[in-house]
Amino acid sequence: MNCSTLPAWVKDAVFYQIFPDRFCRSPKYKAIGKFVSWDTLPTRENMFGGNLCGIEDKLTYIKGLGVNALYLCPIFKSNSNHRYHTVDYFEIDPVLGTMEDFDRLLAKAHKLGIRIILDGVFNHSSRGFFQFNSLMELGEESPYRDWFHVHSWPIRAYSGKPNYECWWNYPALPKFNTDNPDVREFLFSVGEFWMRRGIDGWRLDVPNEIDDDSFWQEFRRRIKKINKNAYIVGEIWDEPSRWLQGDQFDGVMNYGFRRAVLAYLFDEKPISTEEFLRRLQAAFPEKQFGVPMNLLGSHDVTRLASLPRANEFRIRLALALLFFLPGAPSIYYGDEISMAGGKDPDNRRTFPWNNLPTLKKQPIFAYLKDLIALRHQEKALRQGSLRFELVDDSFTVVRRLGKTELRLQVFPDKLDSGDCFFLLKK
Repeated sequence: MNCSTLPAWVKDAVFYQIFPDRFCRSPKYKAIGKFVSWDTLPTRENMFGGNLCGIEDKLTYIKGLGVNALYLCPIFKSNSNHRYHTVDYFEIDPVLGTMEDFDRLLAKAHKLGIRIILDGVFNHSSRGFFQFNSLMELGEESPYRDWFHVHSWPIRAYSGKPNYECWWNYPALPKFNTDNPDVREFLFSVGEFWMRRGIDGWRLDVPNEIDDDSFWQEFRRRIKKINKNAYIVGEIWDEPSRWLQGDQFDGVMNYGFRRAVLAYLFDEKPISTEEFLRRLQAAFPEKQFGVPMNLLGSHDVTRLASLPRANEFRIRLALALLFFLPGAPSIYYGDEISMAGGKDPDNRRTFPWNNLPTLKKQPIFAYLKDLIALRHQEKALRQGSLRFELVDDSFTVVRRLGKTELRLQVFPDKLDSGDCFFLLKK
């Protein structure tokens, strides 16, 4: 088996990222417990009770946008609203639903032609994770003492400075010892379990913090053995070439693209057009392995509508670039209706379903649907070559495949008007 093969479907994919607690709370599933009202503003702790049945209920809406792939933030058992504190990697969080709910969601999505990738948090777990809880109860006598990086005993997990390694020094997120063969085998088995369940790939959380090429090489071999067409995409914020050699990831979340767009269109002190094109070229290097997941929004960053200098015209241009450049574009839930949201946790507001009929009348909604349709229609946007042209009063992004050429011409001195860019097909 050639593990360096890329999944062909990803070049044709348009992703829609969902933060499950905030997307939709369906009455078809009743979780035990109390949740805040749906229109409450998010905090780091409050829970809204969004569930898998809610995602299933909205699949026809998602399909109607033209989306054909979902990226779900973590859905495994956890004691946080974002679920990056994993308690059990083999269980659906009971607030979200049951394994039967997940299987039904996956089957219905596939029937609609929508693939699903899950968020894999393999760098750290939680204090509630069984093996770490064993350390708190048994101390040095725990059979799992080597699963984590413990500096002294007893474990200080709730008071004082943690005496074990954890993600960014958050005591709730103990870091795995991935040099331990038992830990590696456990984490690989998690990846395999959900692949056999039928998912279409993994988005890997902070994979650079498992600074071990052999770990991700083995992870890739295990995943591709089950499904050679699985998409493995890493959350890499820095220069990604190390991870894109054909032996680890199929792509990365293209934060370099996002930073370039923000610096040019939304920063109070924007970069020059020449610098913008230089950064775009760096974000899309020629002959680099993989298919990047291009994004403007995510659960980690300020939403488009809440950025400085944001207006309809700049957002339109940003979205045009998202769909015009090579890779798989990803939409953060609610960006299609210009949802507002500042820094985490404000960028994780609930989807305002009750107001959707009115919000769909906003110009960005129809415009985004048209961009998605154009991308599906024009093969050059999905597979064509890329070229940038710079002239005195404009620059042009060119995508070409055979005789078909599509051009996105941008006029930097008109960014706050409807004349800031136009699309041309030759």
